[in-house]
Amino acid sequence: MRAVVISEGNLEVLERPTPEPGPRDVIVTVHAAGLNAADLLQRQGFYPAPAGWPADIPGMELAGVVSAEGSDVDPTLLGRRVCALVGGGAQAAHCAVPAEHLLFVPEGVSWLEAGGFAEAFCTAHDALVSQAHLAAGERVLISGAAGGVGLAAVQIAHALGAHVIAVTRTSEHHQRLASMGVDETITTDEVASLAPVDVVLELVGAANLAQAQKVLAPFARVVVIGVGGGGGRVELDLMTFMGRRASLTGSTLRSRPREEKARVIARVGEAMMPLWTSGQLRMPIDHSFELAEVDEAYACFAKPGKFGKVVLRVDD
Repeated sequence: MRAVVISEGNLEVLERPTPEPGPRDVIVTVHAAGLNAADLLQRQGFYPAPAGWPADIPGMELAGVVSAEGSDVDPTLLGRRVCALVGGGAQAAHCAVPAEHLLFVPEGVSWLEAGGFAEAFCTAHDALVSQAHLAAGERVLISGAAGGVGLAAVQIAHALGAHVIAVTRTSEHHQRLASMGVDETITTDEVASLAPVDVVLELVGAANLAQAQKVLAPFARVVVIGVGGGGGRVELDLMTFMGRRASLTGSTLRSRPREEKARVIARVGEAMMPLWTSGQLRMPIDHSFELAEVDEAYACFAKPGKFGKVVLRVDD
């Protein structure tokens, strides 16, 4: 099969053996694979794949058709349109996926959109619902709102009935964000002037959190799930956190155990799939590229100003 391979920081499309499924795994013939910040970090040597996943084939989300299955897998999965969250190996013609990590792609949803769905919505749902316990009527501040995870978070928060405040580097995408359920759109330099917020979903890092900590409501919850755009170090005002009785946490999904990831994906399947099927959720695609154009795809992802996902089109 063809696969994107990282070799000394370079990206090459090479022939690699097609993977075989384990007893509880399926093989997905990949049609689309979304890019994520972790792919850029892995290319630079900073974010290796967890044990058991391809060490040099990047990609943490995919969409395609189940083409083979392990001995302990429900045979009715064969031929199903699916998307999935994986620990690596998605940017290839075929990928082995734990069967319990699959989500079913609704009819009418394109491969490109499906290829950018799993990582964004699983990450955002886990952060907002499982960790921040966001509730209807609460005010949530989402940084990096025009990116893939940010757009997923905006839509999830809107569906929960929260008051959604989207933060972006510039005002370029504010009108489009409003059309996706955002109640307030602001730029980073306006954060400190906000009324208090109950939840901060931090996708940018220190540059935004330095300001967001000034507008925490009592019992506010801050969840950090990204630092790429603003650095990984920030000076916290601990007196503010103490006085507001606020909490600060952070997480990643990639390295979690198989069973824990399965629970995350099951929660997304239960809560979000009906909304995706009905068209209430969507994942805008900023750009798509052929597998052979992987260098251009990574360069596009690294540039600021995107609205939605960058996705590789994968056909063997």
